[in-house]
Amino acid sequence: MMLRTLVLAASTAAVLAGGALRASQGQAARGEGAQTPAAAQPTPADVTAAIDKLGSFDYATRTNAARLVRRASAEVAVPPLAKAARAHSDEYARFRALALLAGFGGPTARDVMREVQTDRNDRLRTVAFAWFEHNPDPEALPVLLDRLTKERSEFVRPALTRALAAHGSDPRVRAVLVPLIARGEDFFRGALIEAIGDYDGKYAAAEIAEVAKLDGPLQDDAITALGKIGDTSHAALLGTLQKTAARSVQPTISASLCLMGINCQGHEDFLRKTLAIAVTDKSYQDVLRGVAHAWGVLAARGRPSALGVLFDAGIPAADPARAPIALALGMAVLRNPSALFATLETRKDRDGALELLQDAFDMLSEDYEEERFYVEVQKAYWSAPAGSPRRQVAEALIQKLEF
Repeated sequence: MMLRTLVLAASTAAVLAGGALRASQGQAARGEGAQTPAAAQPTPADVTAAIDKLGSFDYATRTNAARLVRRASAEVAVPPLAKAARAHSDEYARFRALALLAGFGGPTARDVMREVQTDRNDRLRTVAFAWFEHNPDPEALPVLLDRLTKERSEFVRPALTRALAAHGSDPRVRAVLVPLIARGEDFFRGALIEAIGDYDGKYAAAEIAEVAKLDGPLQDDAITALGKIGDTSHAALLGTLQKTAARSVQPTISASLCLMGINCQGHEDFLRKTLAIAVTDKSYQDVLRGVAHAWGVLAARGRPSALGVLFDAGIPAADPARAPIALALGMAVLRNPSALFATLETRKDRDGALELLQDAFDMLSEDYEEERFYVEVQKAYWSAPAGSPRRQVAEALIQKLEF
């Protein structure tokens, strides 16, 4: 995703008006949404024309096209989006149509996601598997298990792994995932370990602990996962690693012990001091990546001060220090949008915070996750009273991130 530097071509109110219709879907319109003139709503012809522009090489054209589609009601937008996702001649437009369809949700989206799990377009498969991660469907599980034996794309397999990890209570899933912790390509193993941690997979904690003992690219992933799982029987291992692991791994160990509920204040103090040093000393770039990651993990898991720490460090920072902080912030926000609202509502440097968040989204380029994030922002806007800090934050996010 390229940097977003273009001025909004449509007003936030117009963007949100259609979004409110989508969110309510059969419920009474709320607040300003009920006052939006019908003429302002995109027609089926408008949406179809916009879909054709989703694959444009021109950033402004495709961004404005997506914005128009989001502004439409579900009744108007879903049928052409489903049609485009299935059969549009532009493969990139198919992908973008599917991501936008995911934002609308509903049975049509579910049906299309089922159909494209075996599509030739790897971008579509990625969106479909991400959809089933967040919308677990027991009926889709046999297909997901089958695809695990066939999917080798480095872009797609992590999303498929996460979709399976969301079914971690199913013995069939455990039987296929646990052995993969110890074998296969490191890239896929890292994605698997992260996914199991995100879904609190205590069933695999022993196998992940074995990976955590080993120096190498997967050690950080394994230590993080142990913290997320929260099994304190592995706290002694983390204590041992504090004495032996590389300095770049030390912040992750502290974050994981905190997630286990062990001396959280002490570990956060260490992380604050480490971040303050690493952000100003270029010889600490490896430590900076580790400590930014640690704060991002804590923020995603709801630690109250974690997002604020990332904003405090990242807003005044210049590259190369700014980038890893922004990335950690972006991933945390995508996993925990509600924490972002609570943080931004109280900050006096909101413009700087939004700039940092914009940088994060530009680097992440997570189309499906960003679409889900937009839906959460939209919900926050319409559920908050007019003029309230929460509504102001939601409006500012939509403007800055060009939703």
